[in-house]
Amino acid sequence: MTRIAVITPASHNRLAHLHRQRRFLREVLPPHHDVVRIEAWLDSEPPPPFDGVIHVHVPPGRDGMRVGAGRNAAAEIAVSRDVDLLVFLDVDCLPGPQLLDRYAEAIRSHPNGLLCGPVTYLESVQRPSAAEQLEAMVRPHPVRPNPAVGVVATADANEYDLFWSLSFAVTPATWAQLGGFDERYEGYGAEDTDLGRRARSQGVPLHWVGGAHAFHQWHPAGTPPWRHLDDILRNGALFAEQWGKWPMGGWIDEFVAAGAVESHDGGYRRTVRAPAVPGP
Repeated sequence: MTRIAVITPASHNRLAHLHRQRRFLREVLPPHHDVVRIEAWLDSEPPPPFDGVIHVHVPPGRDGMRVGAGRNAAAEIAVSRDVDLLVFLDVDCLPGPQLLDRYAEAIRSHPNGLLCGPVTYLESVQRPSAAEQLEAMVRPHPVRPNPAVGVVATADANEYDLFWSLSFAVTPATWAQLGGFDERYEGYGAEDTDLGRRARSQGVPLHWVGGAHAFHQWHPAGTPPWRHLDDILRNGALFAEQWGKWPMGGWIDEFVAAGAVESHDGGYRRTVRAPAVPGP
């Protein structure tokens, strides 16, 4: 039996998604695993009570929600409970029926790695009511690898920037080696790319786990994400200082094309004529 912690950062504005995730997780829990559920609550106010869940309250910082710090705090609790595997699942994501089994199986053969499963972005009309409906909706994000079920593919050095925190798994030992998320990142963006870069710099292998499907629930989002512009500039500058390159380049280019951002001193800044936030 594998003792697994499922860790989710959450907030009130994603409460409906969180409720659905909780329900689906109960449906897919394998009887041969011991699962501990831990939620990091990121709002200023404490979380509403919910049976069967361990909560850790990590209020926002000066620049926004402390997602990385929340994940770190939840992982610390999990490790104190002697879990074998940490599974991080974003609040927007539903676990596929095999997600926990596939991660648990993959970690036995790749105990020193950082594991990532495929993520399908559900359409606005796709509102599954039961986990058994998810298999028919599998349509993984096309940019990231999607190995066959049961296959674990090892990323090459150029793929580490594809690591994302929507769904991933790691042993406590590897988590300790990585040092968790850099808590200087607050608000939106770059903390997961930073962790991927750290894994590469430390020689921690990144593995793509076939069949460990998660499903991202639809919500309104802007492209580029205008309401996160200041977060992207602030966190992007922090990332560039650490790694010598700006992340989220596609969005930066769109902000530049729209006249909201300009090059400055080797990086980027808002323009004087930057428009008000025009969308989600």
